[in-house]
Amino acid sequence: MEKRKLYAGLDIGARYAMISYFTPGMSEPETVSRIAGGEIYQIPQLLYKREGIGQWFYGEEAAEAAKRYSDVPLDRLYLRAKSGESVVLDGQSYTYVELFALFIRKMLMLAAKLNPNVKIEQLVLTTDSLNRENMKLFAAVMEKLDIAPGHFTVIDYPESFYYYALSQKQELWIHNAALFDYGKNGIMYFYTERKPKTTPQLVSVLERDLGALEGNKDTAFLAMLPKVFGKQVFSAVYLTGDGFDGEWMQQSLKYLCQNRRVFLGKNLYTKGACYAAMAAGEIKPWKFVYMGENEMKFNVSLKVRDTDGLAFYTLITAGDNWYEAVGECEILLAGTREIDFWLQAADSREAKINTLELTDLPDRPDKMTRLRIKAKPLSDSSVKIVIKDLGFGELVKSSDKSWEYTMEF
Repeated sequence: MEKRKLYAGLDIGARYAMISYFTPGMSEPETVSRIAGGEIYQIPQLLYKREGIGQWFYGEEAAEAAKRYSDVPLDRLYLRAKSGESVVLDGQSYTYVELFALFIRKMLMLAAKLNPNVKIEQLVLTTDSLNRENMKLFAAVMEKLDIAPGHFTVIDYPESFYYYALSQKQELWIHNAALFDYGKNGIMYFYTERKPKTTPQLVSVLERDLGALEGNKDTAFLAMLPKVFGKQVFSAVYLTGDGFDGEWMQQSLKYLCQNRRVFLGKNLYTKGACYAAMAAGEIKPWKFVYMGENEMKFNVSLKVRDTDGLAFYTLITAGDNWYEAVGECEILLAGTREIDFWLQAADSREAKINTLELTDLPDRPDKMTRLRIKAKPLSDSSVKIVIKDLGFGELVKSSDKSWEYTMEF
């Protein structure tokens, strides 16, 4: 029996994780709850292995099993994996990268149990911020889980919000959408900015640190809102984070609900990641391009001649995550020692041309020099170009020369 495709979004916090899943036939993603029929989505990042027995417990079960045997479970798996820690259990050494991978495997198995006979088609992990270190960690974890690079990606919380907000009914994003995330360090505020005249539409998520609420939280939050919203029009406001627990919002909630739809929940990021997985799997048309701080701000293209005439070959695409983006191609050099790279902002028709000269390239007949060109972003606005001389098969040996350039936009 052929397995159905599973699309999953995994929210990785400092102490907890949440997972949402979708399979074709469902109306929208569902978030896995620790209690059947409940809305307790946060699963503690805990593992426990009883001495002398190969069984591993995770989440709340790990806490209960450790307590039963007067022991302590392994905690904060993501943070410990990032720090490169290891631990000895039952005489065997484990890295926390291995343990973190085991925990994620358990999470994925949990989603699969609720939807039998499925295989992971796309997995999107989301966390509070991205850098080269945690991107490398997630890649190592996915390798241990045998999930190929084309079947997973990593995004940050603002991008998860983007996918969540724009996957709702149009009436909820026709104007801006806002998100207040109230954690232990205070409130982070995110809001969308959409450019409807571009094709595809470019969307940015801007953010502000609003700090902690001093004194009476309801009064402090109410005083903050008019300054934050200004004259902008919002279709929907989303509230997430443990800080919104309890029923302290009275006057502030009344203000928020004036000509706006307001939603409260803790699974926005994991559902947003699942919507991102669905977009990657082309479950439905996606007419937006996200332009966050981790996304490339411009396209890098070559103007080449192929069998159909002149065309542009894109090495780097605006909107791609610059940590993951890479472009590579091979060309035959014709009539010049120079290569033109076309740099174009996502929302502009104008292009900037960078002409790179291949100094010290050996003299050869026309179209008898094959070059490999590799483009790798250094940031969201700069790209390193490496060009290598490959010669021309057995007829012309490579000079082993290579040229490196850095282009800024």
